[in-house]
Amino acid sequence: MKKYDLRTILLIFSLIFSTGLHAAWYEVNGDATIVSTKEAARIHAIEDALYKAMSFSGADIGTLSFIQPFLEDPRQEYQFTNHEVRYVRIVNEDTSGGKVRLKVRVDIYPSAKGCHVDQYKKTFAVGLIDILEPTQAVMGSMYYLGKDYGTIISRQLNEESLSFYSVGTTEYEIRKDQPEVVKMLAQDTGAQYLMTAAITDLTATVESSLLGGETINRQFAMEVSVFDGKTGNEMYTKNYREVALWPFPKTSKVDTKGARFWSSTYGEMMMRVSRNVMLDLESELSCKITLPEIVSIKDNTVTIDLGRRHGVKKGDVLQLWHTGAFVDQHGIARNRVSKSDITLTVTRVYDKGAELSINQPNLARSVQIGDVMHKQIFD
Repeated sequence: MKKYDLRTILLIFSLIFSTGLHAAWYEVNGDATIVSTKEAARIHAIEDALYKAMSFSGADIGTLSFIQPFLEDPRQEYQFTNHEVRYVRIVNEDTSGGKVRLKVRVDIYPSAKGCHVDQYKKTFAVGLIDILEPTQAVMGSMYYLGKDYGTIISRQLNEESLSFYSVGTTEYEIRKDQPEVVKMLAQDTGAQYLMTAAITDLTATVESSLLGGETINRQFAMEVSVFDGKTGNEMYTKNYREVALWPFPKTSKVDTKGARFWSSTYGEMMMRVSRNVMLDLESELSCKITLPEIVSIKDNTVTIDLGRRHGVKKGDVLQLWHTGAFVDQHGIARNRVSKSDITLTVTRVYDKGAELSINQPNLARSVQIGDVMHKQIFD
C-alpha cells in the first residue's frame, strides 16, 4: 500500500476560528505518471494532492468526486462554494522523468457534521475479484491479480477510509441472483456490506518504433458491485477503466504481490483505481445507517459486533430496533425492522466488540439476539 509522508503536508497558516468553523491552508505535493497526455496526468496529480490534504485535515474524502470534473479546466487557481475545499492554487509545476509533479495550496473548512463523524464505521467484506477472460492474463502470467487486488482494496479500506472497516477477503463467489448466499456470507464474516468485482479487460496494444523498440499500453477495466448483507440485494454498481504503460517484457512472469509490480506505471494506475473505488464508496454509502447487531445477552448487558476499530466509545447511547422476518402476499421472505423505546449505553469497549447496559431494565426481556441499534446524535 502506497504511503505518503505527512511531513510533506505543511500547515502554513494558523487555524482561523469563526463561529465554530476551522479553516486552514495546507501545502501539499501531488504527482502522477504521464500515460496518455500531460494534461490527464496533471489532473491526476491535483487529485492526488487534494486527497492527501483532505485526508490529513479530517475533511470528508468522499466528496472529492464532486469537484473532480472542475479540475479538467487547466487553470492555476480553482475556487469552490458549498464544499469543504474552498480554494486551490497551483504553486509549482514540474514535468520530468515521465511524471507531473505539483505543489498545491489548499484552503479547507472541515465540517464537524459529516456522516463519517456521526456514524460508526461500516463493516465490509471484499469478495472474489474474478478475471472474466483468463486468456487476457497470459501476458505477465497475472492469473492471481484478482485475488491480490482484493487484498489491496481491503487494506486500503482499513488504512485510509473514514467510513469503512474491512473484515477481510473471501474467495466465495458473490452473485446478485443468490441473495441467500450473500446473507449467509455476511453473517459468517460479520460484514454489513459485501463488495465483489470482475476484471473485464486486460488487453494490450503494442506499438513498434522505427528503431525496433516496442511500447506496450495495457487496459484495465473493472466492474464493482456492492451488496447489502441484511437483504442480500445488490445496491450499487460502477465501472472503471484506465490504461497505462506496461513496463515488463511480454514473456515475463509478473509477481502481483511484489512491490516491483505495484510501484510500476501499471501498478500505480491500479492503485489510483483502488483509491477511486474507496472514494466512490465513501460518496455513496457513508451516510447509510450503521447497524451494530446484538450477538449475546446476559441479564441487563448485551454485546454488539462493533468495537473500537469501528469508532465505538464508552458512554455512547444507542437506540434499539427489533428485527424480524415475514412472508409477503407473493410468498417472498422479507426482513422487518421496528423502532423500540429502548436505549442502551456503552459500558465497555473491545477491539471488535462492545458491551452495553440496557437503560430500561423493565424492557430487557424484549431484547433479542439479532436486534440492531443506531447511534443517537446529540447536538
